[in-house]
Amino acid sequence: MFRYLSLAVLIIVLSYDLTEAYSALEDERIINAYKYQQLMLERQPDLNHAKIARTLVNHANWAAVGTISTNRLVTGYPMVNVISIDDNDSKGVSTGKIHFMLTDLDFTGPDWRYNNKATFLFSNDQRLDCENHKQDPMEPTCARVIISGQVKQMGKSDQNYDDALVAFVQRHPAAKNWIKAHTFYLCELDIKNIFVLDYYGGPHNVTADDYYNIML
Repeated sequence: MFRYLSLAVLIIVLSYDLTEAYSALEDERIINAYKYQQLMLERQPDLNHAKIARTLVNHANWAAVGTISTNRLVTGYPMVNVISIDDNDSKGVSTGKIHFMLTDLDFTGPDWRYNNKATFLFSNDQRLDCENHKQDPMEPTCARVIISGQVKQMGKSDQNYDDALVAFVQRHPAAKNWIKAHTFYLCELDIKNIFVLDYYGGPHNVTADDYYNIML
């Protein structure tokens, strides 16, 4: 009986997947990665995450915008689009308010009318700052900001409509033709949440109030 049991154990050992065996090299890799992360956290600079968010938004001419698709071929799937944006007033001063133009002939227009929740992504590499410093755009030190909110169409009777429209066209002169030819309309993002990833250790949450209180 013992002989047969020993034989069974031997067969199990010999058939054991070597990929599951202990690896000193893998342990060393994990330990080194942990030590590197801890070192980066210790060296973390005193970053103003709200200011970084405002700066990236102000410097950007466009954002990658995610919505829930209403297109019949991909209904219910996330849809992403490139949307021109502006956060200045007509004097060129940053307000932090994200203005953009939409048309119902595009993806984002029909989507927001069904579900007005949207997320805007801004990256420091939109100005090639990361590439010029030999940084991969996915590295945490290549700052990015993810802003979620609700799309609100601005009416021509709104107090800030004319000023926002003038500022948008100043930054995007082609918008003059969009309005005439494709019935574009001006919108603003009602910000609900902001995530900033600008260093190792994960994203930081920034409130809308802290974001708007920054002066650039």
